[in-house]
Amino acid sequence: MNVHHLELFYYVAKHGGIMPAVRNIPYGIQQPAVSAQVAELEAHLGVTLFQRRPFSLTPAGKKLFEFVQPFFSRLDAVEADLQGGQARHLRIGASVVVLRDHLPEVLQTIRKKFPTLTAGLREGHQPELENLLLQEEIDLAITIVEKKSASGIHSLPLLELPLVLLVDRKSRFTDARQLWELDKIVEPLICLPATEALCKNFQQGLAKLGVDWFPGIEVSSFDLIETYVAAGLGIGLAVAVPRSQLSPKIRALPLPGFAPVVIGALWRGKTTPLLQMVIDEAKARAKRLA
Repeated sequence: MNVHHLELFYYVAKHGGIMPAVRNIPYGIQQPAVSAQVAELEAHLGVTLFQRRPFSLTPAGKKLFEFVQPFFSRLDAVEADLQGGQARHLRIGASVVVLRDHLPEVLQTIRKKFPTLTAGLREGHQPELENLLLQEEIDLAITIVEKKSASGIHSLPLLELPLVLLVDRKSRFTDARQLWELDKIVEPLICLPATEALCKNFQQGLAKLGVDWFPGIEVSSFDLIETYVAAGLGIGLAVAVPRSQLSPKIRALPLPGFAPVVIGALWRGKTTPLLQMVIDEAKARAKRLA
């Protein structure tokens, strides 16, 4: 059997499909190449190793995976051992703001001790990032965290961020309390998906005030919230990030009495020296920002 074909099958079986495998194979390879080479393996063996939709291993696939899994799953550990016990690759998931404004400085510091550091970066929000951790597709997430993370995930709070509303600079609203005094808020609320801790905290705060105001435009990033507010399409829900600059077209309204959100680090299992150093540096940066 072609050992490279076995390696590709290992990633497909481990991550539950060809596309998830492509995202996690530690070298560049495209989906058509993986599909073709796994098909060659099946043709060579004369069996079907897995069902494509929905994904599931066949009995033959389970038997082969049980055989190859102990070898391929330990390659990272062997590599780390040969490198002196310190792995040089780290997969990190975070929001666009963290990846763009904060992680570069953290990685620059880490590279002073780990000059050969390589990193895989994934954009996402809390629910998605926790899922990626559970699937072992990332090693560390820096994101909004809630009081209780999924089972098996370690959580370290880094920074509390107060909630704010973003309004057009020309808006008649200069204080959030002006909104609560209205019979009905007609301005669309622009926010992240309702599953985000930020949105949950906001809705809990509204409930205490006896105010109903639900999302009118749901977006995937804080940058898009600012863009849509600046375009006059509604009022945005965001957080006050230390040292960040808002667009001159936007004004932030504080939300006293609303529970802040907590930015934290999430990871699974024991920390490696590299992972621990990244966590420590993220903690130090958060302290400086606070």
